[in-house]
Amino acid sequence: MRIISGRSGAPSGQAANTFTGEVWADGVVTDRPDVKINNVIFTPCARTYWHSHEGGQILQVFRGRGLVTGGDGETRVITEGDTVWIEPGERHWHGGTVESLMGHTAISLGTTTWLEEVSEADYAAAQG
Repeated sequence: MRIISGRSGAPSGQAANTFTGEVWADGVVTDRPDVKINNVIFTPCARTYWHSHEGGQILQVFRGRGLVTGGDGETRVITEGDTVWIEPGERHWHGGTVESLMGHTAISLGTTTWLEEVSEADYAAAQG
């Protein structure tokens, strides 16, 4: 057993390479091969690339309003207090809306497979 006090202790870092826009992350559990836990803040319009997780992913929204789009192409609005379960292997992306930042705790199970960037046209269409 171990207790982690909110984050790994490493400085907050701006995520890169698999995100569009300004995204900040604090690692909580980063030293295990089977699970990663990160607190992530997406500024308005920021988002992940398309990706999937071998064992699935849990998102717990703690701030603002965001979007998550799954493999079915349907975009869902997520807000503070929401929990999202993403099935193992399901292609998806998530991030802030045009008018709101979004903060969530991401619990990623197994290996993450990063795919292509979400296009500006697809992001604009997701706004509804």
